[in-house]
Amino acid sequence: MFRQVQQVFNKRGYLLAATLFFSQGVLGANVDLVIQDQHGQPLPNAVVELYKAAKHERTTLPVAVMDQVDKAFLPDLLVVQKGQQVNFPNSDNIRHHVYSFSQAKPFQLKLYSGQPKEPVTFDRQGIVVLGCNIHDSMVGYIYVANSEHVYKTNNTGKLTLDITSLPTTLSVWHALQTAPLENKKMITINNNELLIQIDTSTPAPRNTFGNKFKGGND
Repeated sequence: MFRQVQQVFNKRGYLLAATLFFSQGVLGANVDLVIQDQHGQPLPNAVVELYKAAKHERTTLPVAVMDQVDKAFLPDLLVVQKGQQVNFPNSDNIRHHVYSFSQAKPFQLKLYSGQPKEPVTFDRQGIVVLGCNIHDSMVGYIYVANSEHVYKTNNTGKLTLDITSLPTTLSVWHALQTAPLENKKMITINNNELLIQIDTSTPAPRNTFGNKFKGGND
């Protein structure tokens, strides 16, 4: 039997400050996005998604890869487009059983090593939380974007956007947010400087799938 999963978050929170600075006073310039915590420390792996009223016809998307190395998902956060396939190779010398109960993509890859039979198609936008039914310490995330303009902040918590042909609406998401995990903070750019504050939780010493997303007893 799989463990029943629900999204449970630490109520103790802090403020994530994301400040957008325009390098010029008008649109059509680069936007330097800086995301940091309440201590002024950079926060990597914040996902920023930009939206357009009209979408370009998408070409065939490459198969993305969510590996399993040293009993951990690699990367711990993977960003893909809606409709994109993801391969889940197991590079460990032990077997894993990957699964998710997330509404965006409930699935399971039963106990296996090496390559699974086929990649998994993520055909709905949203946040997919990954776990391993054998190794409860394994937690991973797949952000399935509806927009083709989606980015992650780097290790310094920074992201530069060219908004010349991009929309004025964007969303900000992070795995530590205390809001429901599938929620995105929607932002409309209408000022030269914009401050975004998102409540986030302090991660536990061992950020395990069971501790964060399991309900009831084993």
